[in-house]
Amino acid sequence: MFARLVKICSIVFVACVLGAVPPALAADDGIVRVKSAYPFGSPSKAGSRKPEDGAPELDPSGWPKGDFGALLIASPAPVWPGVYVVRGRFEKQPTLSLMSSAGEVKNANEVLTPAVRERLAAARRSPEVVHIVAEGDRGAGKSTTLGAGGKVTWLFDARNVRDFAWGTSDKYLWDATQAAFGDTATINSFYRPSRVAWAWDQSARYAKHAIEFLSGFLWPYPYPQMTALDGVVSCSGMEYPMITCIGGQRDTLALYSVTVHEFGHMWFPMQVGSDEKRHAWQDEGLTRFNQAQAMRSFFGGYDLERIVRDAYLGFARSGDEVELMRHGDLYPVGTDAYSVASYQKMATNMVALRALLGDDVFMKAYGEYGRRWTSKHPTPYDFFHTFDDVSGRDLSWFWRTWFYETWTLDQAITDVQSSGDSATITVEDRGLAPMPVRLAITRQGETRVERREIPVDVWLRGERRATLRVPASPKITKVEIDPENAFPDIDRTNNRWGR
Repeated sequence: MFARLVKICSIVFVACVLGAVPPALAADDGIVRVKSAYPFGSPSKAGSRKPEDGAPELDPSGWPKGDFGALLIASPAPVWPGVYVVRGRFEKQPTLSLMSSAGEVKNANEVLTPAVRERLAAARRSPEVVHIVAEGDRGAGKSTTLGAGGKVTWLFDARNVRDFAWGTSDKYLWDATQAAFGDTATINSFYRPSRVAWAWDQSARYAKHAIEFLSGFLWPYPYPQMTALDGVVSCSGMEYPMITCIGGQRDTLALYSVTVHEFGHMWFPMQVGSDEKRHAWQDEGLTRFNQAQAMRSFFGGYDLERIVRDAYLGFARSGDEVELMRHGDLYPVGTDAYSVASYQKMATNMVALRALLGDDVFMKAYGEYGRRWTSKHPTPYDFFHTFDDVSGRDLSWFWRTWFYETWTLDQAITDVQSSGDSATITVEDRGLAPMPVRLAITRQGETRVERREIPVDVWLRGERRATLRVPASPKITKVEIDPENAFPDIDRTNNRWGR
């Protein structure tokens, strides 16, 4: 149950710190205190974690000397991490360096100069980005206090979290602002001057939008602060409660994209504590879907939904697809099966589910899933049940199709015939994935597009062909299946009849 309590750039080390782990506690059994001097060396394959350009210290070889206290609130489901209170004490850090971490700094008066504290207080009240530490502000006596013997001790406190991470560098610039969403949270961005060329001077603005948008789309962000940290390349994008490590070169689009995706993990799995080891789609796929909504908002129509749908369909055509309901360790090595299932297909499933239920019911069920399972450990079945329960529908056919199988959707218009005062539209179900048929009918001289639907029950009965009778007049000029691309049809060439 301790395996992900403390994690630095995906290097799990708490199991090593703890040694013999006591039996899992029942809820309300009390507190476990952990203390360690971090007797670890560098990993044998550090790769791109080697310092470059003032890279922030995130390597185990640089863990601070001193102690680390962890107060553990036991989880009632000890199969994977519970919710914790983590208090980190980082002793004797160089006064030249700025440090950021999960949680809040509890001794700002001891580590930050009055001028920095004043700018930070202003940023916490402002919708505008404030430069807390600019290039000329770095260094002992300017940004950080002089400390004792050129060293300071940072104290952080993080509550209701399942992970913990920190980063520090003597090259960091620091921007901050306020995210407002009914409540407020402080937004921080720490980055090296060279990363301005990679749009990091916009990072705080991106972070602010991400938290505000997701708080409105899902439910309010519950933590006091959120930090984007310019990290080593091997971070790529790695989420922890209240802090995200982002490494590698990006442009404006890519930096916002990774920021909002990693910030989206503050909801899934940091609040809704699913088990990524078993079913990564419960957090990665939901977060990819949420990311797509935020990117459409920020970039004025950017269609990430289409991009991920095309990625899923392309892989499905290859024949190498693997179902979502498979343990994360059991996907074939050397293929994109894991990432396509966990990210792209699950996000596509959410788009299809939204179209199936309608926006209002879908968002009501999605929000209810979050409400029921915040600070708990939902399984896939809890996700399925919540949508069934809130919608009042038996969606077992949908879960079977898109989660347990690799069936594909292929609906085709095979004929449109008029006879007397009626016309017959014939549709075939050529794939194995059953879905409703959403038809858009265009008539001569009409500006309004007529909408009709063939229910999914036709295919569930085993039929492979269905007909729909509609008035023949005005003359039908075009019939198209699902012109909005809400459902992931693998062959769009047979979805249209007419011009």
